[in-house]
Amino acid sequence: MRIIVAGAGEVGTHLAKMLSNEKHEVVVIDPDEGKTGFIEQSFDLLTVRGSATSFEILRKAGAGKCDLFIAVAPLEDTNITAAILARRLGAKRTIARIDSSEYLTARNKEHFISMGIDYLIYPERIVSREIITLLNKTSTTDFVDYAGGKLSMYVIKLEDKAPVISKSLIDIAKKNIRLEFRAVAITRKGVTIIPRGCDQFLPDDLVYVITSPAGVNEIMKYSGKEDFRVRDMMILGGSRTGIRTAMDFEHSCNIKLIEIDREKCSRINEYVDDTLVIHGDGRDIDLLRETGIGNMDAFIAVTGSSEVNILSCLMAKKLGVRKVICEVENFEYISLAENMGLDTIINKKVSTASRIFRFTMGDVVSSIKCLTGTDAEILEYVAKPGSLITQGPVKNLDLPRDAVIGGVIRGKSSFIVHGNTQVRPGDTVIVFALPSAIYKIGRYFK
Repeated sequence: MRIIVAGAGEVGTHLAKMLSNEKHEVVVIDPDEGKTGFIEQSFDLLTVRGSATSFEILRKAGAGKCDLFIAVAPLEDTNITAAILARRLGAKRTIARIDSSEYLTARNKEHFISMGIDYLIYPERIVSREIITLLNKTSTTDFVDYAGGKLSMYVIKLEDKAPVISKSLIDIAKKNIRLEFRAVAITRKGVTIIPRGCDQFLPDDLVYVITSPAGVNEIMKYSGKEDFRVRDMMILGGSRTGIRTAMDFEHSCNIKLIEIDREKCSRINEYVDDTLVIHGDGRDIDLLRETGIGNMDAFIAVTGSSEVNILSCLMAKKLGVRKVICEVENFEYISLAENMGLDTIINKKVSTASRIFRFTMGDVVSSIKCLTGTDAEILEYVAKPGSLITQGPVKNLDLPRDAVIGGVIRGKSSFIVHGNTQVRPGDTVIVFALPSAIYKIGRYFK
């Protein structure tokens, strides 16, 4: 596939990194010579220096012959213009990152389609939906639903007293003859591994588990976790994400929103009805105490500063808040935040890149989830008739060691995969893969 990425900011660079592991022809456009030079050296991809709104630059990059044009520059206007021009030159499909939710209404989206933009990406909405999911699944640090809940992925941080500590996968399998869940990966000290039968679970492990609905209770039992209802919530930061979260939850729980900008506080009050908006600095520990942070069920930090978010979340955890969600936009801070005990971390750039990356995988992939804090991905494949994955039991297929099949959705039923499982054409298959295995595992489904 011929792909052009317009914009070498953090989203574009993350996409370039992901695409460098695939067998695509990729060109990155950006006016900053430093950014294009970094991408050329780091990922061995072609770059073109210049504006993506220039016909000359677009022609030089090959927009007229590309299969997918992705506009993710910092400015919304640049993305919209670049995507329209690329389509006029002959790009087969175009995607543009936007900063306005009004463009996403069905009526307004039709205008963009008529202008040649196939898909609009709004990072704040993507992250807001992730926060909604995490607040409804408070036992997890990340969560993905497949086929309306037929299968799910839980990401759980293990604490010292978790019943599963020091137990191996074999130990758990012996006690669960009909296994309804499967641990497909473990991130330990920043390194993600595909666990084998003898591998044991250790404190502070981040465990990725694929489960059917019948296996959820067992997961909670082994991890020592439980979901709880959020009744009182504090949001730090009147960003679009913060406002959207308040609007979504203010009728079901008590919300306090803290914003440092006094004028912005007044504007926020125009959007919310039952949210208490407080003017203040989230770095002020006394303010956090006075506003009742210790009585909160959930604390969400979504200011524009990763440092402020991390520090305030650490304070929230220290004061006993049960569910803490921290937005960390600086990639280099993510592992630091995890090592400091902040296990529920969101990143708009990773979430946005994840949503866009699906379009580069062809029709065999129906969804993909890029995971914060690791390069690994969860992919949802559809098995094609005659594909390698349907040619025999899973144990005989010589699958890549850096990938593991977690579960299968077949019609109205779902099940966890074992060695003797045979995938059938039309099955939806949930796969956990490290970067080294993504291209290899994809060939089994084509």
